[in-house]
Amino acid sequence: MKPTVVLHGYEAVKQVLIDQSEEFSGRGSLPVIDNINQGLGIVFSNGEIWKQTRRFSLMVLRNMGMGKRTIEHRIQEEALCLVEALKKTNGSPCDPTLLLSCAPCNVICSIVFRNRFEYRDEKLLTLIKYFNENAMLASTPWIELFNAFPSLLRYFPGSHNTIFKNMTEQRKFILEEIKKHQESLDLNNPQDFIDYFLIKMEKEKHNKHSEFTMDNLITTVWDIFGAGTETTSLTLRYGLLLLLKHPEVTAKVQEEIDRVVGRNRSPCMQDRSRMPYTDAVVHEIQRYIDLAPSNLPHVTTLDVKFREYLIPKPILLSTSLFSSVFYYYEHLTSILYSHMSHTMRPPLDYPSDS
Repeated sequence: MKPTVVLHGYEAVKQVLIDQSEEFSGRGSLPVIDNINQGLGIVFSNGEIWKQTRRFSLMVLRNMGMGKRTIEHRIQEEALCLVEALKKTNGSPCDPTLLLSCAPCNVICSIVFRNRFEYRDEKLLTLIKYFNENAMLASTPWIELFNAFPSLLRYFPGSHNTIFKNMTEQRKFILEEIKKHQESLDLNNPQDFIDYFLIKMEKEKHNKHSEFTMDNLITTVWDIFGAGTETTSLTLRYGLLLLLKHPEVTAKVQEEIDRVVGRNRSPCMQDRSRMPYTDAVVHEIQRYIDLAPSNLPHVTTLDVKFREYLIPKPILLSTSLFSSVFYYYEHLTSILYSHMSHTMRPPLDYPSDS
């Protein structure tokens, strides 16, 4: 219902999201989320609250090991827990969806809450259930209709009410964890993301215009979980499916893992440069599944000259990531082919008519 600029093709999308990212950094409205989040947090916020919350969150995550060996150790430990859980199936048929959701969720839990949960813990399973259900509902025609006519449809029964209920329950869970942290908080020794945020709130308690509030903390924690849990678990799920469908690729990956990593230690990021085939397969899986084909809506923060067009402020932008993934196909395929015999077909079938 609003004028929208749709950007199609790799060059156009790159120019907006990378080359001119500042001018296009505004977040467009997504009513089904805004109804609960109220413009707080990182993912769906704008202006000063977005800048301050994002800057602070990145600083804290780096302090806690993001991009460093400390976070790698947490991931390695959780991967071992996942393998042990899969071993317990004893080779019998199983649906790995829940296990592949528990692992990335637990990595985030260890950063945000200081501890992980057992895979059968009801709190963890309930949290994941809400994320899974919301992710499925978010792509349905009804939610797309709701986002177009929120003021009208919010009074109707429908799946938007399920999303609202799930988000409210998730926020209750997060608030309970925050209250536990408040009771044990050591201002001089923060242990996790919530501790850092609570200390920042304490420092700015006399600032009436501070962006560091309890509501913003709840929403920011929700954003961290939402951005990292379902996206990662979905990628793992599709990756497993594609490897099952292409055993010849799986065999090549396994051979490279055995040769570089072996069976006596966990893989680490330092191995990546020596595993070009596995690296290419991971990228091809990400390209193939096309996880977020249209991205989240962006808005111009000022009047922008884009190529021969003048895009006024604020106008909605839809970036077609789907149109960009094909750019990489030829490059990735050349890498994959260099590690395969000429008689083999491409590892993941590519539509001949595309």
